Amino acid sequence: MSLRRRSSRVPQLLLAASLLGALLSPPAAAASAHRSPSGEPGGTGGSGARGLPLRVATYNIHAGAGMDGVFDLDRQTAGLRSLRADVIGLQEVDRHWGSRSEWRDLAGELARRLRMHVSFAPIYSLDPAEPGGPRAEYGVAVLSRHRIVSAENHEITRLSTQDPNPVPAPAPGFGEVVVRVRGLPVHVYVTHLDYRPDPAVRVAQVADTRRIMAEDRGPKILLGDFNAEPAAPELAPLWRELADADPGAPTFPAQDPVKRIDFVTVSKNRIGVRRAWVPESLASDHRAVVADLLLRG
Repeated sequence: MSLRRRSSRVPQLLLAASLLGALLSPPAAAASAHRSPSGEPGGTGGSGARGLPLRVATYNIHAGAGMDGVFDLDRQTAGLRSLRADVIGLQEVDRHWGSRSEWRDLAGELARRLRMHVSFAPIYSLDPAEPGGPRAEYGVAVLSRHRIVSAENHEITRLSTQDPNPVPAPAPGFGEVVVRVRGLPVHVYVTHLDYRPDPAVRVAQVADTRRIMAEDRGPKILLGDFNAEPAAPELAPLWRELADADPGAPTFPAQDPVKRIDFVTVSKNRIGVRRAWVPESLASDHRAVVADLLLRG
């Protein structure tokens, strides 16, 4: 099967019905909700500050499988619904990829079940197993209760898992959407950085990410599985422009987590973080990160 490697600048929107009442009340405090020690990373915002509220989340869905290795999209749907998030960044999303996810379109199914809009950005897009069938794709996605007005699939440096002799090269899978929150355009990016112990590819990916994000203005939100902890040297450049919505709890592995490699990050001085937390769940091998934000135009 051939591998298609290119970035698409044509919106890849799979639109599901919008859900009325996009701004939902925050959940009651619970043992599974962890607040950042400062509550407002980067000194931005605060619970009493003025702004547009937005709840966002990031979640590596492990191609639909839980910590037990069992594919169960009903379980993940219930977990995602319980977050009551307005925007969710997903990683490890299969779309007709293979038997592990029953050849299903996970991004499209989750969008329909949650009644959200969706944009899917494939990292890999392989020829179909049978002529005339859908392409086998794997990548990241954004779910949104707010209308997605544009979408792009950017290329960043990757070391392919589909090539037996890979070398670092530009490849797609850095998704970007623009959503309008009460008329305010907000750029939302979703990423999945390299998992290997050697940080060299992540160093290049962070540089690519900053370059791409610098092209846009206004409030920006970067969601993703960074495969590195907050103090990792390769992530340091990100903190020049972005604030980490620190939930004060680890995210991986989902069973007895020991490190935080999943992030909600926001543009400094444009977005305030009211609180962030990590819900307890074994629906994936990661836990989600959720944050209540205040947007400023």
